[in-house]
Amino acid sequence: MTNIAGKKIVLGICGSIAAYKSAILVRLLVTQGAMVKVVMTDGAHDFVTPLTLATLSKNDVYHAHFDKATGHWHNHIDIAHSADLLLIAPATANQISKMAHGLCDNLLTAIYLSAKCPVFAAPAMDADMYAHPTTAANLNILMQNGINLIPPTHGELASGIIGAGRMQEPETILEIINSFFTPTHNILKDKKILITAGATREAIDPVRYVSNHSTGKMGYALAEQCVNAGAKVTLVSGHVNIPAPAGVAILTVSGAIEMLHTCEKYFQDIDIAIFAAAVSDFRPINVAKEKIKKTGSELNLILTPNPDIAATFGKIKKDSQLSVGFALETIDEETNAKKKLKEKNFDIIVLNSMKDENATFGYDTNKVTIYHKNGNAVFYQLKYKTDVAKDILSEIEKKLNNKI
Repeated sequence: MTNIAGKKIVLGICGSIAAYKSAILVRLLVTQGAMVKVVMTDGAHDFVTPLTLATLSKNDVYHAHFDKATGHWHNHIDIAHSADLLLIAPATANQISKMAHGLCDNLLTAIYLSAKCPVFAAPAMDADMYAHPTTAANLNILMQNGINLIPPTHGELASGIIGAGRMQEPETILEIINSFFTPTHNILKDKKILITAGATREAIDPVRYVSNHSTGKMGYALAEQCVNAGAKVTLVSGHVNIPAPAGVAILTVSGAIEMLHTCEKYFQDIDIAIFAAAVSDFRPINVAKEKIKKTGSELNLILTPNPDIAATFGKIKKDSQLSVGFALETIDEETNAKKKLKEKNFDIIVLNSMKDENATFGYDTNKVTIYHKNGNAVFYQLKYKTDVAKDILSEIEKKLNNKI
């Protein structure tokens, strides 16, 4: 029995050439035991027929509140409240904009605004539309509202452009939905987890500092997912501009030394340490007590190395403790990641490359490879960081259960 067997899934289909994939998706969902109701927008009818979707889903297909042909009224609240999951695939730029701003001019948006179940959306559009700041802002609103986004892939689009915008393949979407319904609330039950996140700031004077571009999104996503999995989480955070996840004990620090000393207070009693912070490698050796005034001449800073926090705790880590690190690389990615895995006594290291598009600092997405101490490697495609966090937890679970 699959994880989606018996689940009631409402599938919203919008006007995109990718709608042809939705027919395949319906078939896959039904084959695995899901009960599927399809809701189409006006534009979707240009790409796939209601008859095809009704045949595959074995259910009526909904389009408008009132069906003139049958005289039936389709109550959007009943449809929304009966669902275990609302999946919109493909989600066009138009529909995403409506969802982000609460515009309710079709049945699908009315269902979305009434839904109490989890919502997933798989964007599909041309590369320029997907890259437009307005689309990015709308997607960000959806994520802030708790929508699970399934990021599009990079490839040849209907326009002939090569870029990001292709809706994920039906098989991948099925895998994501199946994974979502996998029970995870107890996999880290009562585990004590220490997570570092965000960017450290090393003072030059009372006004200026040395830092990096980290937003803390990856560490905060990990903290949230660990809490959801039943863990007791202490988050030691450098500078970020995002809210703390609910249920997390957060301790805010500034520089690397303060982060180290704060972690020292908790490390001996924790089960798992996840070092996701972007710690400055160097700090000014002398910090001016007053603001350094601009004189027109050069300002020379002498920097001294900061302590390596992960390596420090790697030396005292107990066999019963699990340590997870991150490696952000620009060259010789795999070699450098494996070197860090050994030198810092990590059990798992998560590698991401600055060469990957729409990944690393500042993005809501990331593309990672996870290496285990025993040599196993797991490669993942570009995903939203919330989903990357779930993948990392999955690898942690394997380690805890001696499955790897």
